[in-house]
Amino acid sequence: MTALDRPARDDAAPGPVRIPFPVVDEVSRHCLQEEEPETVHIEVHLPGRLDPDRLRTAFTAALHHHPRILMREAPGRWYRRRYEWELTRDPEVEVVTFLSAGPHALRDARTRALMEAPPLTLSPPIRLEVVEGAGPAVGSEASDAVGLRAGAAAPRAAEQREHPSAHTARGRPKDNGTVLFLTINHTALDGPACLRILATAAQLYGGQDNAPAAPPVRPAPAQDEPAPVETANPSPWARPARVAPGTPEPSPGNGLLVTELPVPRRPKSAPYTVNDQLMVTTALMLAHWNREHGARPRPLRITMPVDDRPRDTDMPIGNGTRLVEVPFLPAELQPATTPLAVLLRRTADRTRALKSLPRPQLGHGASLLTAPVVPVSWRATLTRGLRRAAGPWTSTTLLSNIGRIPYALNFGEGAGRAHAVWFSAPARMPRGLTVTTASTAGRLHLALRWSRALLSHGDGAHLRDLFEHYLHATEEDNL
Repeated sequence: MTALDRPARDDAAPGPVRIPFPVVDEVSRHCLQEEEPETVHIEVHLPGRLDPDRLRTAFTAALHHHPRILMREAPGRWYRRRYEWELTRDPEVEVVTFLSAGPHALRDARTRALMEAPPLTLSPPIRLEVVEGAGPAVGSEASDAVGLRAGAAAPRAAEQREHPSAHTARGRPKDNGTVLFLTINHTALDGPACLRILATAAQLYGGQDNAPAAPPVRPAPAQDEPAPVETANPSPWARPARVAPGTPEPSPGNGLLVTELPVPRRPKSAPYTVNDQLMVTTALMLAHWNREHGARPRPLRITMPVDDRPRDTDMPIGNGTRLVEVPFLPAELQPATTPLAVLLRRTADRTRALKSLPRPQLGHGASLLTAPVVPVSWRATLTRGLRRAAGPWTSTTLLSNIGRIPYALNFGEGAGRAHAVWFSAPARMPRGLTVTTASTAGRLHLALRWSRALLSHGDGAHLRDLFEHYLHATEEDNL
């Protein structure tokens, strides 16, 4: 049985239902670190206010609609062959918490999302914090200087208030409504699964239709369009580039910066997608950053999660994405060598081929590593050792593009429909940087998350500016 199966509850069973950890969960469980918790943060902005009792009732009902999330890690002896999830009938903790608004409410909530993972030993391994009247989402020290030490000033704060990525710069009123912070222990489940649960809660709360929209269709290459000249992919044994160190901070953990940008334009007949534009943008951003910091040119490898699950109420809950790696040669990321139009088409061909290949979530090696032939504690030691040894061959960064949010996330009269949704993925070393994007209401919501052992907030702000520059360069008017 895998993490995505839905075991039926047997009322006549003598004890609780148990599910062995699947491959993704077990590898994550082996490699947990207190300094950089494996959390996923989801941030949803609503224009209005929510009733606390109604939201708690709706969210609890949503958990029961998706009972696979009502689980905890079962206790076991050191010589057991597997970790196991134990399903519970009800939540064991108060999942929903309403927080008072304050000048640093958004920053503090984001910091908790990065630094405090919900425990695996209590069901469910998520929490929902609600901040009302939180002020603007981006464009101010209180919200944009995220993950910093309390009281630290955000570099370029005054300049950023006039930055085109700020809500106020686009004529949007300040967000004096409600912000929902979902924090997920990534060992148990991923962001898209938890977003499905929130969509169910929204429908139960407001009675509005939150059925998922149809996913966009990737355009096929035109028959009369010549394929770009392909180059040889880097060897899978070649050590990929690392993100060059910026100005590391002395405190451990992750930092985070969120911003809002226009969704990049592209011709309707373009053979590439917005995801391909984001992939090229991320590669060019990192190549530029590494050149600035004197790093030796190496091939880039960008990990890309692929999620084939349906988005309706039957969506399997758990860690359901598989990971593929998109390669880039150093010469491809030199604008003088490879025109952007060619790089976009070449990237589209690569991502299309990678998505079509059947592959285990973490590859065949992880499946062998987690085979229950020896005690799980022995496998944990081996897994941690192999992870350290394989560090130099880990991909350069991870780009997780959630894409267009498929649900309206409409909480009905009084609270309204979500107008901004941010995600962020863990950013442990040796990658040290993750890029996560989602789009809502025609806007792109970008989160840069980094390890403080690698970068500072000022570095994150510079990477944000590079991302915006290269994203604009990929638009149809600039090719």
